[in-house]
Amino acid sequence: MKVLVWHVHGSWTTAFVQGGHEYLVPVVPGRGPDGLGRARTWDWPASVREVTPERLREEDVDVVVLQRTRDLELVRQWLGREPGRDLPAVFLEHNAPGLEPGDGPVPHTRHPLGDRDDVPIAHVTHFNRLFYDNGRAPTTVIEHGIVDPGERWTGELARAAVVTNEPVRRGRTVGADLLPGLAAVAPVDVFGMGLAGLHERHGLDPERVALHDDPPQAAMHAELARRRVYVHPVRWTSLGLSLLEAMHLGMPVVALATTEVVEAVPAEAGVLSTRPDVLWDAVRGYLHDEDAARLAGKAARAAALERYGLPRFLSDWDTLLEEVTR
Repeated sequence: MKVLVWHVHGSWTTAFVQGGHEYLVPVVPGRGPDGLGRARTWDWPASVREVTPERLREEDVDVVVLQRTRDLELVRQWLGREPGRDLPAVFLEHNAPGLEPGDGPVPHTRHPLGDRDDVPIAHVTHFNRLFYDNGRAPTTVIEHGIVDPGERWTGELARAAVVTNEPVRRGRTVGADLLPGLAAVAPVDVFGMGLAGLHERHGLDPERVALHDDPPQAAMHAELARRRVYVHPVRWTSLGLSLLEAMHLGMPVVALATTEVVEAVPAEAGVLSTRPDVLWDAVRGYLHDEDAARLAGKAARAAALERYGLPRFLSDWDTLLEEVTR
């Protein structure tokens, strides 16, 4: 089937396009948010085709995966069809509630599709489905799937790794304010997009905190695997794909016990707590005990493979897409 899907979240889309369909990805001049086109730092198969808005009407689109309310209007403009009525559609909800302007307070956040019953909402975590007010929209949960990068952890560098996008803008949401506490107990490598200004915003010492801005995914995996421990200081987002990728690599996890993390990371895979001092003690422990780090990393990989493997993810999506196109 031909699936129209925007390139919004590169890591998620990388997993999604590994399926057996043809994937139409909008591209616009300048590759802005309405059409980023194919990924440049992820490896996507040839079944992913860039399509301009002008050419979309020539495509026999079978189903659209919406990820933003903006996508509803773009489908109307570009295809002349109404999602959910004369074009089968799914709304993929990546985000935890309360993060967008006008969302309203959690746990009373009303999902923007809550007043419709013709477009199912597919949440990426059970936490998100629980905390949104989904109204009368049909809902399901399709948990993340990961393209397995392989068990690559060496832990040869006694450093902590953090992956985060736009921490200067997102601040407390992603735990950027906790980085000084982490840097006080371990040298830190921060990987992600939009890292400029992080040192200045939080008074971080460049000798203690190194920034790796927007590396290709394969290069980031290789570098993550050399670090001793993965740290996830996020307060309030959906379950980070970078966390699951680190677990696949075989890295031990130290993370805030918030949102879906408490479901994803078993006790033997690392340390979860809402107390930063407990987390920093755990980081110290892994830096000084490489064997403990190795054992926790193996447990993390086993858990991630069992719950977040790619075959289950693709099968779940095939089932949902078949249901909405009947």
